[in-house]
Order: sequence, then C-alpha cells, then structure tokens
Amino acid sequence: MDLLDLLHQTMSSPWVYLALFSIAVLDGFFPVVPSETAVITAGVFAASGEPYLPAVIVVAAAGALVGDHVSYAIGRTGGTRLLGRLPAGGRRRAGVEWARRGIAQRGGLILTVARYVPGGRTAVTLTMGAVHYPRRRFLAFDALAAGSWGLYSALVGYLGGLAFEQDPVRGLLLGLGLALTVTLVVEGVRRLARRRPSESGTGGAVSSRAGAR
Repeated sequence: MDLLDLLHQTMSSPWVYLALFSIAVLDGFFPVVPSETAVITAGVFAASGEPYLPAVIVVAAAGALVGDHVSYAIGRTGGTRLLGRLPAGGRRRAGVEWARRGIAQRGGLILTVARYVPGGRTAVTLTMGAVHYPRRRFLAFDALAAGSWGLYSALVGYLGGLAFEQDPVRGLLLGLGLALTVTLVVEGVRRLARRRPSESGTGGAVSSRAGAR
C-alpha cells in the first residue's frame, strides 16, 4: 500500500473528522501541530466526494475555537509569569510584543489577522488571556477568526482538488502553495505596517532638529 492509498483510506473514514478536530485543538496552544496542512489535505480529497466539505469546514473551525480558548485560559491563569520569562530579543518575545500592540490598537480584530501569521495565533490568544481581555468579546472575535480560517483552509484545498481531480498530490501541492502565498503576503503587510510608525517617528525627530536650527 503506497502513501496515496493510505491517504484515500484515511480521508474516506468517518474518523477523519475527529482527527481534524483534535489537530485543530492542539494547534491552538501547541503550534507545532500542522492543522492548516491537515485541513487543506482534507479539502483536496473533498473535491472527489470524501470527506464531506461542509463537515470539514465546521469541524476545523470548531477545533480551532476550542484550541484558542485553551490557550486563552492558559494565559489567563499563569500567562503573566509565563510571558515574563521569555528571553528579551527572542522571536517569542517579539511575537508577544506584536500581540500586545495589536490588541491595544485593534482590539479583538487582531485575532482574525493572527490566524494567518505563523505563530501569531498562539501569541495573541495567550496574551489576551494574560491581559484579561473580556471573555465574551474574545469568544465573539474568535468565532469570526476560527470560522474564516476553517472556510479558507478547506476551500484552498478544495480548489486544488478540483484543479487536479485525477492527481490529488498535485492538488495538495497547489493548495499548500496558495496557502503559503497568502501567509507570506500577510506577513509582508504586517512587517511593512510595523516599519511605518518607526519611520514616521524618525522623520518627525529629524524635522524637529531641523526646525530647532
């Protein structure tokens, strides 16, 4: 039995929905688990009829919602100490600082953006718990974030499956390529937006010095 046959059997099993849900939950607070890849793969095979696409979307979104709430609860109970121990200048510390700024500037809408930033979703949900962001507002914004993510991931895979209906491997590669492109675009926009305030501040300082002369 080759890998493709194994994938076909896995995706046609009713247990695939439980697997997708579990992976999405784990990815909410343990970002090593590749939930987006799993949902895109299910979407590719859904183009041939199994698994059922609407069920994939709902299960993925529900799992992401639960996982985010686990991360929020971790942040709420011990997040201040946990985040305070992160080494200064590290990538995790930078992610937390980005999350803090995003929460202060955009409120809960940062959750939706963070869903498409590598490592961003966990940093934001943990930080929102640590700063005691209102639980009801967190639920509302997170439902929007998880729902849009589940829909996007499954449809990206589904489009790849439709494009290469007889070759699911190519469909999967296309779906993953599309997802990677979107992630890179979001990350590029985020970095550009982060540079603009610092550049504006530098420009203002230069203007002030010039005026003083």
